[in-house]
Amino acid sequence: MKASAKAQHELDKANFAAAKAESKANFEENRGRNTYAKAKANAKKSWDDANMSPSERAAKAQADRDRQIAEANARTAAANERYEAAKQNDK
Repeated sequence: MKASAKAQHELDKANFAAAKAESKANFEENRGRNTYAKAKANAKKSWDDANMSPSERAAKAQADRDRQIAEANARTAAANERYEAAKQNDK
């Protein structure tokens, strides 16, 4: 159990370091590019999301899940096509 806790701690440290580095890179990439209009649009989106009714929030979450499932199915279909093509080339 002690070894497992140590391993989890190492994983958490690595994930934190990665998130910190990504945030630092994002900040540098976007320095000076966040205009007032962009900040206002992001705030409006955030405000609209916060003021949704529970049914609207559930519908939005379901739509997002459906989109992700469709993307996953498309990736699966593409991978299966690549597999079949490689299988035919192997013969």
